[in-house]
Amino acid sequence: MSATTGVDQRPYFFWDYDITGDEIRAILRAGEPFDKAWVISRILEHARWDDIWRYLTVADIRSNFENLSFRRPQDRELWAYALSRWANHG
Repeated sequence: MSATTGVDQRPYFFWDYDITGDEIRAILRAGEPFDKAWVISRILEHARWDDIWRYLTVADIRSNFENLSFRRPQDRELWAYALSRWANHG
């Protein structure tokens, strides 16, 4: 299944916003820190594993981590743990 739905190419994990995959990538590339953090948080919380890596790199997550906002504290803890493991083991 594709990361997008319908003709508008809106990714399923942005079901409630009128935004395309290209617009998401533009924000990730050159957006304001607040917008970048919002997009990354949204992807990490709602996208399937394979789709996370279609949009993000570990470096993207690491460099924006302090600004990310998770609805559930355990999601922040999980990603913090993953980042620490990846830092220690490449």
